[in-house]
Amino acid sequence: MDVSAALIAGLVVAAFAVFTVLRAVRIVPQARARNVERLGRYHRTLTPGLNVVIPYIDRVYPVIDLREQVVSFKPQPVITEDNLVVEIDTVLYFQVTDPRAAAYEIASYLQAVEQLTVTTLRNVVGSMDLEKALTSRDTINNQLRGVLDEATGKWGLRVNRVEIKAIDPPQSIKDAMEKQMRAERDKRAAILGAEGQRQSQILTAEGDKQAAVLRAEGNRTAEILKAEGESRAIDEVFQAVHRNDPDPKLLAYQYLQMLPRIARGPGSTFWVIPGELTTALENVSRAFSEVLPQSPATRERPADDRAAQAADDDAAQAAEAAAKALADAAEADGGSRPVPPAPPADGG
Repeated sequence: MDVSAALIAGLVVAAFAVFTVLRAVRIVPQARARNVERLGRYHRTLTPGLNVVIPYIDRVYPVIDLREQVVSFKPQPVITEDNLVVEIDTVLYFQVTDPRAAAYEIASYLQAVEQLTVTTLRNVVGSMDLEKALTSRDTINNQLRGVLDEATGKWGLRVNRVEIKAIDPPQSIKDAMEKQMRAERDKRAAILGAEGQRQSQILTAEGDKQAAVLRAEGNRTAEILKAEGESRAIDEVFQAVHRNDPDPKLLAYQYLQMLPRIARGPGSTFWVIPGELTTALENVSRAFSEVLPQSPATRERPADDRAAQAADDDAAQAAEAAAKALADAAEADGGSRPVPPAPPADGG
């Protein structure tokens, strides 16, 4: 009986010793920390690795994470400067830098950070209207970070970043904003269409202008070349006439040939037969009826009857041509002037 009691007592003592040793040895993971109180007072902070404490005297608190933490807060209603209620959702990035301060300076640093974020957010956004709040997220983030970092420094926290995930205005404001955006898009589309049409008209006008200038230059060059050609032709004719020294009879014959062409002109509605027409006819008739002077070779040969007859025929045909030219001129004139009879082929 005594042996059994002693064995049980020994087992109890051994178990107590093992339990005491286990309570004395504490292993802290990397990037973690644990606060130790001795007899109710802060003693030290356990660092990562193997740590030994006094059992039943030292009290070890739960692990505190020293890594950067991300906390997403639920959307909070915020009133803007223009009295519109918007829902703002935020994300906070912070890190515990002093485990002792985080445990003893604030009861719940997560709740404290959340409430501080909400109040700071309402102060910052409350001084902005809706449009500015929607377009000034970087400004809001920087102001929130500055206020939170300054306030949480004594709590052993460091706020690295504060991000606004969403700003949700009321549904009526969303509908109005959508209409405004649609109107702005339609306006930009109309402006771009007008700009394109204006540019097209400008380019078309420039093209027409250049085409007109090129056509005018081409016409001018053509007229200049035509005038130069006519000038050279007249000069050549003039030189040829003076070089060959024609007699008045040839000029009179050419004059009679041009009269029907003048009468058939599109603008010849009224044509007067010139007074020197009779003189021209007489000169032509005389030219063909006069006996040409014979050359020495001709004088040496006896006259050929056939050649004489051919000369008479040519004179008769010339007289008929002159009479026909005069008749055509009179017919073109509409019969306003009587046609004089053709002169005889023999010059009488």
